Amino acid sequence: MRIVLVGPPGAGKGTQAAFLAQNLSIPHISTGDLFRANISRQTELGKLAKSYMDAGNLVPDEVTIAMAKDRMEQPDAEGGFLLDGFPRNVSQAEALDELLETESMQLDAVLDLEVPEDEVVKRIAGRRICRNDSSHVFHVTYKQPVKDGVCDVCGGELYQRDDDSEETVRTRLEVYHTQTEPIIDYYKAQGLVVTISALGKVEDVTRRAMEALKRGEDDK
Repeated sequence: MRIVLVGPPGAGKGTQAAFLAQNLSIPHISTGDLFRANISRQTELGKLAKSYMDAGNLVPDEVTIAMAKDRMEQPDAEGGFLLDGFPRNVSQAEALDELLETESMQLDAVLDLEVPEDEVVKRIAGRRICRNDSSHVFHVTYKQPVKDGVCDVCGGELYQRDDDSEETVRTRLEVYHTQTEPIIDYYKAQGLVVTISALGKVEDVTRRAMEALKRGEDDK
């Protein structure tokens, strides 16, 4: 299957992408991983992207699209892929359609993870990260440490990242509504969108997603 995963920040796209890719035996292609891989390997695209990032500018769509194209042409993606973080806007979605058409391929589904805005703010603004190890993540509501402000794993100080503040989260949501959300209508016009609730346990959301994708395939 060839799937695009969309949803607001805090919807759990990265977590769900990893589980779905494993269940469907297809590679998870995330924009973040693409950028890191190209920059670390110092590819021409990586160098180009880094030049924009170092200057504090957004990487142009054509660079992102070229990276995605290169990744989708790798042997492990022949049987399908799950795109996470791309396309990010309608122009990228149009470019992806053109790219797939030249390869005689098409998307099977666009999985839309739906989460109320207040829940997104609660999820992200409530995160607390360990200063010693950023993989140690807690939450003021969902995963409280035994001792307030102290990491259960190593005893490090827990803090809130600047980009996890409520103000920053709401700004990110506004960017999502303005730039990315329109691709949902774009794909709805093609009959590709499958919307599920991303509330609840991770495994429940994964189950919902797999069932919805299967129904979508059966309906074709």
